[in-house]
Amino acid sequence: MRIRTVLGAVAAAGTLAAVGVAGPAQAYPPTPPSASESAAHLATLTVAAPGSMDGYSRDKFPHWISQGDNCNTREVVLKRDGDGVTVGNDCYPTAGSWYSVYDQTTTTDPSKVQIDHIVPLADAWRSGAAAWTTAKRQDFANDLTDPQLIAVSASSNESKGDQNPSQWKPPNTGEWCYYARNWIQVKYVWKLTITSAEKSALSDMLTNHC
Repeated sequence: MRIRTVLGAVAAAGTLAAVGVAGPAQAYPPTPPSASESAAHLATLTVAAPGSMDGYSRDKFPHWISQGDNCNTREVVLKRDGDGVTVGNDCYPTAGSWYSVYDQTTTTDPSKVQIDHIVPLADAWRSGAAAWTTAKRQDFANDLTDPQLIAVSASSNESKGDQNPSQWKPPNTGEWCYYARNWIQVKYVWKLTITSAEKSALSDMLTNHC
């Protein structure tokens, strides 16, 4: 199970003061609610059959948008989730390492890291986002406030595709508790529906892996 650590304010300030240095990873995605609170949130989600994929396009979820300081959303997550990350003037990493909690692999090549949408864009489309405005879909696709974005290996992200937890789970079973809690939190905050199979899988993950 992943251990999240937060550096002390003084140490963090000293580290981040170095020019071009993002510093060691201080957090993964924002910590989701506890397992018990997640179970309560899961119980409130609307169960429905998946909606149509008619009209779907990733372009309808504009990303990665500017987040200031020459950084886009992807680069912010790379800095947040990496260790020893340094960046150039364009905010792209020039060094660092990234540990993928999904499959317990590490890479030092940022081009081999992908940013996973915990709830995939296509799944969001099927579960309510088709009715959203493009602006709201953009907010969803670039959500840094909720546990929606995480840096992982390309192979694990591509294996996941747009599948929900009844169809795909991280190979690392030690991540299942966090994964379920993250998924539920995103669906809860964004008021997206879930399928009956998805609800059963999430409930099982909370019960048996938290």
